[in-house]
Amino acid sequence: MAKILAVDDDLQILNIVKKALEKDNHLVEIQDRADKVERDKLTAYDLILLDVMMPDIDGFAFCREIRDSVDCPILFITARTMDSDLMEGFSLGGDDYIRKPFSLTELRARVNAHLRREKREYHSRIVTNDYRFDISEKVMYFKQDKIELTKSEYEICEFLVKNKGAVFTLEQILEKVFGFQCESDSSIIREHIKNIRAKLKKHEEKPIETVWGIGYKWV
Repeated sequence: MAKILAVDDDLQILNIVKKALEKDNHLVEIQDRADKVERDKLTAYDLILLDVMMPDIDGFAFCREIRDSVDCPILFITARTMDSDLMEGFSLGGDDYIRKPFSLTELRARVNAHLRREKREYHSRIVTNDYRFDISEKVMYFKQDKIELTKSEYEICEFLVKNKGAVFTLEQILEKVFGFQCESDSSIIREHIKNIRAKLKKHEEKPIETVWGIGYKWV
């Protein structure tokens, strides 16, 4: 089951899309105007369907606005079929097009294909808020910026984000990240976190929170 947002100014199409995708046990939320979409909830969706031609904010403008903060697939639903239109959509970060009029079979197939691909890729990355972790490359990004971390700093961040919200002592982080045989003192974790915070300072970000008397957590 995936959580899907569909945005189209045609309520009839929205209801058809909703019923079709609910047959695949997806949770579908619909909205008839892009300016009504709650921006702070966008990261909760696994896939977004956008009509291109909408009043006030069209699908292209909305995609441009949200793409830096949304990592899920974005599929355009459109009657515009000019190559220039398609290229514009892809250049803005769109993942696919569904041309109007479309069959419900095609809609379900394309949506599920993107969700399957996303599920396969999920195991090699973590996305939370504006942070993205490339697990295979051991790289952390804030929005589009690569954060230059040492191997140890990265490992601490990855461990904390995988256990987001949980509080760990210095000793627990040392053991979980570096293993039982690590000969370093647990105070080295405090120094690593100090360095991580310094590297994120220019972004005015503090994702690692100190829980006084206990340790640290990723918020």
